[in-house]
Amino acid sequence: MKITIQKIFPACAMTLALAAAFALPTAASAKQTGAVFISSEKDNLITVLDGKTQQQIATIHACKRPRHMQLTPDRQRLIALCGDDGSALVVDVASKKVVDKIPLQEGAEIFDLSPDGKKLYFSNEDEGTIVAVDLASKKIFREIKVGQEPEGVLMTPDGKTLYATSEVASLVHVIDVASGKIVKNIEVGKRPRRFALTPDGKELWVTCELGGSVSIIRTADHSIKGTIKFQPKGFRVDDVTPVGMTMAANGKTAFVALGKANHVAVVDVASMKVQNLILVGKRAWGLALSRDNATLYVANGLSDDVSVVDVARGRAVKTVKAGRVPHSVVIDD
Repeated sequence: MKITIQKIFPACAMTLALAAAFALPTAASAKQTGAVFISSEKDNLITVLDGKTQQQIATIHACKRPRHMQLTPDRQRLIALCGDDGSALVVDVASKKVVDKIPLQEGAEIFDLSPDGKKLYFSNEDEGTIVAVDLASKKIFREIKVGQEPEGVLMTPDGKTLYATSEVASLVHVIDVASGKIVKNIEVGKRPRRFALTPDGKELWVTCELGGSVSIIRTADHSIKGTIKFQPKGFRVDDVTPVGMTMAANGKTAFVALGKANHVAVVDVASMKVQNLILVGKRAWGLALSRDNATLYVANGLSDDVSVVDVARGRAVKTVKAGRVPHSVVIDD
């Protein structure tokens, strides 16, 4: 059965419930629904698929240009950043209903949450800042000036360090969370976009869109360990534009979406070697890997669909329509 959920913006009645939702994770965390959430920039909606059948089960209409999404630590809420109305949408995962909206700023790009789920840090491309928001009060409490056009944001599991990319400066900024100060700037490839941290926390991987590469940073001293260049046969250098990236839970394999090259690269983390290239849709962008590492979802921004990849077989086995210009994918598993 397909459900269409219209705009719902509860007011004061939701305040206490929302504050509780952003509290520390507990044993009463939400049961995983298996749902797959896909944001669509041009249709202003979030499409929800059944994770077993990949059939559409809901559409959530709520904000202008939904982009980056993330589950709260207790997995009870989905937060979706709305690029064109300067806010973040809060969705109840179980009911697929919108329960609140958090004011941010115009120009908001990518975000991460503090480990306790109480604070949200987002990049503001227009202002060149990383902005910190207290989710209970919905108030901005800090703005950190960084390089031009920041995008990627990632907080370490201990909540002490925040990383941010600057696309124009080709830098990764290392920010001390307690003081809000930049403690180091790391030169990486051209136009850095997104992050992935190895499960052991020892390496930070950064996609560099215009460099056609991934820069690998040692977190112990923030030195560059190495660079992975992507050169699939038959593609011009300008067509290899890596952005989205994710890692297997065991830390052995990384998956990198190669943008206009219409492939996902499968990379052996230890050797930093490309093991396989998987053909997907046009402009492969956002990625999400199921918890059992069996299924990879790839948002294809120019073919308006999502490729469903069987990881063991190393190929896409299904294509699912997901609105115009799908951006990000989140799996509740």
